[in-house]
Amino acid sequence: MMAGIVGYGTYIPIYRIRVEDIAKVWNEDAESIKKGLNISEKSVPGRDEDAATIAVEAARKAIRHSGISAKDIGAIYVGSESHPYAVKPTATVVAQAIEASNRMMSADLEFACKAGTAGMQIVMGHVDSSMIKYGMAIGSDTSQGRPGDALEYTASAGGSAFIIGKDKKEIIADIIKTVSFSSDTPDFWRREGAKYPSHGGRFTGEPGYFKHITNASKMLFDETGMKPSDFDYAVFHQPNGKFPINVAMQLGFTMKQIEKGLMTPIIGNTYSGASLIGLAATLDEAKAGDKIMVTSFGSGAGSDSFAIEVTENIAKKRKRSEPVRKMASLNKKYIDYSIYLKNRGSIRKV
Repeated sequence: MMAGIVGYGTYIPIYRIRVEDIAKVWNEDAESIKKGLNISEKSVPGRDEDAATIAVEAARKAIRHSGISAKDIGAIYVGSESHPYAVKPTATVVAQAIEASNRMMSADLEFACKAGTAGMQIVMGHVDSSMIKYGMAIGSDTSQGRPGDALEYTASAGGSAFIIGKDKKEIIADIIKTVSFSSDTPDFWRREGAKYPSHGGRFTGEPGYFKHITNASKMLFDETGMKPSDFDYAVFHQPNGKFPINVAMQLGFTMKQIEKGLMTPIIGNTYSGASLIGLAATLDEAKAGDKIMVTSFGSGAGSDSFAIEVTENIAKKRKRSEPVRKMASLNKKYIDYSIYLKNRGSIRKV
């Protein structure tokens, strides 16, 4: 493949809520939940933040990091489970905000938590076929969790944008190969008009997450001739802090290979942003020649897997980026459960 990553940007809201503050409302054992999910707190959107504003912030950072002009972007795809409009694209909002050209393709995508990586694959096809010079794929969410549901402890907010191109002087990471594995698996869904998603708990691990992650990853190994030890880093979708560790061990990876991209324990599950934020955090640390495997997962269900090799261009662009872990740790503002519900629109004045 000729396509590669030219730049990336991430946005994580400053607001946080601790597991203890949610557990206290429902009279649940916070320590057991923290241990069981391997999560201590999650990022939550401010009153005026949604998937569109998060996508715009991530896109602006990606433009700055890449050093290219927004006018040269020929396509923008935004993946999310929480687009602010049922009928009106988030992608055009992003395009206008970053002052991209009107001569471009744009669309919103939905495939649960893998919509962002699906956008990357679409943009790669456009770039490899020379339809466009650069394209942008974004995963952005303000994830929903019904009050009192287990999802409430992990469903968070954040997003990441990746610019794809094929100019070797601009590429910071070559995308060697990508494959996908999909099936009709009813592990998680939200019907039109429903405020909160539903999930079939017994389908979440198997035949949902683990089946699709392992099959997509093994397909990537088969088609590239690579094995876990050939990669310096690996990033897996992180619905909680335990699943990505478990699947990494099953596939033959070590904790050292996945720890840089493991963000859910400190910011929660950003859904469509989760795999991309993990990749961004890994690229913050990677050096020329390092190889990274990324395998996303989206309920319903499917996984996209990528083999990526970092180039020497990454060093010269690094000074223009804000490290993901630094962003996640600075200027945090903790809110209580009532403010959390108010900001999510779950309680209103009447």
